[in-house]
Amino acid sequence: MPVTVTRTTITTTTTSSSGLGSPMIVGSPRALTQPLGLLRLLQLVSTCVAFSLVASVGAWTGSMGNWSMFSWCFCFSVTLIILIVELCGLQARFPLSWRNFPITFACYAALFCLSASIIYPTTYLQFLSHGRSRDHAIAAIVFSGIACVAYATEVTWTRARPGEITDYMASELGLLKVLETFVACLIFVFINSPYVYHNRPALEWCVAVYAICFILAAIAILLNLGECTNVLPIPFPSFLSGLALLSVLLYATALVLWPLYQFNEKYGVQPWQTRDVSCSDRNPYLVCIWDRRLAVTNLTAVNLLAYVGDLVYSAHLVFVKV
Repeated sequence: MPVTVTRTTITTTTTSSSGLGSPMIVGSPRALTQPLGLLRLLQLVSTCVAFSLVASVGAWTGSMGNWSMFSWCFCFSVTLIILIVELCGLQARFPLSWRNFPITFACYAALFCLSASIIYPTTYLQFLSHGRSRDHAIAAIVFSGIACVAYATEVTWTRARPGEITDYMASELGLLKVLETFVACLIFVFINSPYVYHNRPALEWCVAVYAICFILAAIAILLNLGECTNVLPIPFPSFLSGLALLSVLLYATALVLWPLYQFNEKYGVQPWQTRDVSCSDRNPYLVCIWDRRLAVTNLTAVNLLAYVGDLVYSAHLVFVKV
């Protein structure tokens, strides 16, 4: 008697939490109609309009203008990739952990757009004459602010709630790591001129501190994005505590040495902006040396506070587990 075999195919719908109490459908065009999908569409449009307005009139020059343009283009590109991955349901094929990647990027994007919304008008817009270029630049700043709010909203929706067990990058420690690396990137932008630290061992030590701490924090982030924390010879919380302690000590030396050798007349520098010849340069779109020194000093203090908070929180987690 012949036997008939019937094969049944079961189709599953993949969902991801949007932080709003309802799942977001992925692998379907319906993903764009969900709250998180609509928010990402707003991010995509805002960043696209921002860099398009500036590019259409060539209203960016110098390192600060390049930073702003890079921020908008980078955020647009990665947001587009995230939307494509979720629409096509390619999360399993994505090379990084999809549980950690979107919120990590959203946090970076919020900081990038915030910095562009502040740096671009203060270092570039004020020197533009009234006309089409200035109007485009003002509109770009508005859309940059909208994008910043949209990315910050996504972080708020998807970050870990108090007492919730979740992935590292959605926790306070993960978000602090993002802040630490981002501030280090800003520091690198302001010290891209060798005149700020060249041939001064104390200042070169500070630059080495910024680079070392950035690399260590980036390693911690990459280990989580690649889900490779198990390759460490010690528990990951202990590893984080060690990194935070080392970074606090290194940044403490930088916070002392950088302003001492940048604003003290005993070391042959100009302590006041009005006495810095580079601040009266004819090119208004370049940030003068004294302003760069001051910016790095402030950013060093910000990052030191971030590392102190990182150390306190990570040490608390280690002691709780012990």
